[in-house]
Amino acid sequence: MQTQLLDTIKATEQGQEAEAILRTCVHCGMCNATCPTYQLLGDELDGPRGRIYLIKQVLEGKTPTAKTQTHLDRCLTCLSCETTCPSGVQYGRLLEIGRELVEQKVGRSWSQKIIRSSLKNALSNPRLFQHALKIGRAVSGLLPKHLSEKIPATIQHSGWPQTAHTRKVLLLDGCVQPGLAPEINAATARVLDRLNIQAMLAPQAGCCGAVRLHLNDQSGAIKAAKRNIDAWWPLLKPESASGVEAIVMTASGCGALVKDYGQLLKHDAEYADKALLISQLTCDLSEFLPNFENELVAKIGGYGGDNVSANVGANVGTIIKQRVTWHPPCTLQHGQKIRGKVEELLRHLGVDVQLCVDSHLCCGSAGTYSILQSDLAQKLRQQKVAALEATEPELIVSANMACQQHLQTATTIPVKHWIELLDQILAELPSALPSALTTDLSPRIKVNDSVNELASIEAESLSQVDEGMSKAVQKKVVQKKNKSPSSHKNIRKSNVLDGADVDLSAQKTVNKRSKKKT
Repeated sequence: MQTQLLDTIKATEQGQEAEAILRTCVHCGMCNATCPTYQLLGDELDGPRGRIYLIKQVLEGKTPTAKTQTHLDRCLTCLSCETTCPSGVQYGRLLEIGRELVEQKVGRSWSQKIIRSSLKNALSNPRLFQHALKIGRAVSGLLPKHLSEKIPATIQHSGWPQTAHTRKVLLLDGCVQPGLAPEINAATARVLDRLNIQAMLAPQAGCCGAVRLHLNDQSGAIKAAKRNIDAWWPLLKPESASGVEAIVMTASGCGALVKDYGQLLKHDAEYADKALLISQLTCDLSEFLPNFENELVAKIGGYGGDNVSANVGANVGTIIKQRVTWHPPCTLQHGQKIRGKVEELLRHLGVDVQLCVDSHLCCGSAGTYSILQSDLAQKLRQQKVAALEATEPELIVSANMACQQHLQTATTIPVKHWIELLDQILAELPSALPSALTTDLSPRIKVNDSVNELASIEAESLSQVDEGMSKAVQKKVVQKKNKSPSSHKNIRKSNVLDGADVDLSAQKTVNKRSKKKT
């Protein structure tokens, strides 16, 4: 694509980045074929190619209007277009640049500013969100349907294992998951405990920054990223004796952004190297647990539902034999390019798991999208639920809390995180219970005083593609993902995380800890 950016924009770092992205686009339109909003509305300007042209025009000097902003706001940022694109266009990053520029020129009404500011501050602050959730439950009958349906009843908590293990990983509570779905991290901790791995939470770690980033608050997202890095760094730095080997994400939306911390802070002299290491040590739960597939299969009794029932009892067999449909979140299959891992692991454990038609399309949740674009979100949810229910499942599983909450409001079929299913299976095994449990779902670890000072910062303030897609497209996307940043050429694979790139300092840390274990 030929460009003629304004000199004032071309001279900026963002302008140069945008121009490089624009020049990779070849106008082919393949992105529109897998864009949920284009398929729903049929408007070229509500598809990736049209939005790219709108952003290009603004960068070249055309004055944007409220209509321009509306077309950009309607994008889910599901990144299905990036998976489809044969040229590797980084549409998501271009959209961030375009939205920020348009908002500077067009602005927003006072009502929009109040709503967006409330969402940024309430959703990204765990303590504030907990209070808002209590109020919401009390007045749910007075709220609009698209808001009241998102407020779940009070959830009964089960235990978090207290046994200490040599191997340790960090989990992230995030901002809204502790209030809306606390069982996800608790179930993860119990499953890891049965594999002799201790799950821990750093006290000052909070919102990953995705909510603010998707609401055009990049500075707020960067502040959130730095807070999390400061909370995690004492446990991950090379000289640390904590034994923490990875940051395991149970919400794919959070994982997609934390993996991008290295890019987000690449020009920050103080945080660039730390952010890069954090990104490299971060993995989704579906990347981490397959490393223990043999142990899990041995515990459950072998491959296949029939064998399972005979080996470990009727209850386990009943749970495993239920018909399960897997809903891959966009942030997992498109944002992190992770496909097939959950289904493969569950199938190897004997679970009858399947995908629905058009599993690559977004369910309409997309963070705050279901609130700000509720009409479109509900139509997309209706389509997704219909496709899921057509598979006649007894259970729907996913890997992102926001997707689960969004889908559950439109179906009577239970929607859970896939780790909750695995935890339920393991809980039925003889002698399956961990040696020590607590009903406190917020076990904390102590860090140094300098990190504790960061608590004040918190007060200031988010598969598969169609089988018909050509192998050439998939290969191009994989090649794009695997490119190393030019400033970090010396990269090699870690022996701890499957597929995660770790620089030399990280590799030395892993090797050092491995020697200690042996």
